[in-house]
Amino acid sequence: MDQSLGPQGLQSRVEEYAEQARDIARSRGYWATVLHRLLRDPVSMACALVLLTLILLAVLAPWLTPYNPSQGSMLNRLAGIGTPGHWLGTDGQGRDMLTRLMYGGRYSLVMGIMPVLIAFFIGTAMGVTAGFVGGWANSLIMRTTDVFFAFPAVLLAIAISGALGAGFVNAMVSLTLVFIPPIARVAEGVTTAVRHLDFVEAARASGAGALTIIRVHILGNVLGPVFIYATSLVSVCMILAAGLSFLGLGVRPPAAEWGLMLNTLRQSLYVQPWVSVLPGAMIFLTSLCFNLLSDGLRSAMDIKR
Repeated sequence: MDQSLGPQGLQSRVEEYAEQARDIARSRGYWATVLHRLLRDPVSMACALVLLTLILLAVLAPWLTPYNPSQGSMLNRLAGIGTPGHWLGTDGQGRDMLTRLMYGGRYSLVMGIMPVLIAFFIGTAMGVTAGFVGGWANSLIMRTTDVFFAFPAVLLAIAISGALGAGFVNAMVSLTLVFIPPIARVAEGVTTAVRHLDFVEAARASGAGALTIIRVHILGNVLGPVFIYATSLVSVCMILAAGLSFLGLGVRPPAAEWGLMLNTLRQSLYVQPWVSVLPGAMIFLTSLCFNLLSDGLRSAMDIKR
């Protein structure tokens, strides 16, 4: 940019660039522009590549490792990292850590993504209904969700899991119930702001029905912000799922799950510290990638920037 331009010239140049960006967005289409911007973000692409690798390792685990994740050998207990045949060592029962990490990704990734995905659909439906209808429907739905906000997410997940009992399915149900209220709150706020805009009032004045207005005019403006918010909850969900398994309220032994592996390896922390922290490192890496990818998606969807 020309340094000789004054404040007015700089402002006009910035507005010119912004108008050019909007013209490009209109010519490509919104989602094509979002994808184009996301592909140009190196951090988001690196995180997406890491997550894709973890998903492929979890799915292809039976064909990538010769070991059984639940069968160990007492002769190979707590082997260190770099041991021939066990490149990431073994746990306290002699089970191959690389194998258990790959199989553990199945439970951890599913428990991190599926509750948020289910809560996204249910919470969005509740929030859009409350925001568009208003009145008693808004009060009933929002006051019900406010009850869940009275408890921290961690304690609420522990309480629901404790009431339902330990197990993979019960942990999924408890996590889903934890994330429905915040997603519904965001959807209700966006819907309330959109329903009073001119194009919605024009559609209502033209005789369009409520379902048509929601489908054509409301959802197109609501799904984007709610989806971005939901993606930011995946990392939180993974940490909560690992915490439930660590406390014995999630996946049951001898299944391989990163939170459960942390619990079983904590007694070996002073014997093989590097092997013991591997499940925690996987949880940290995956959560970080989901957070950074969510930030990149938020920036890519903000076309005005």
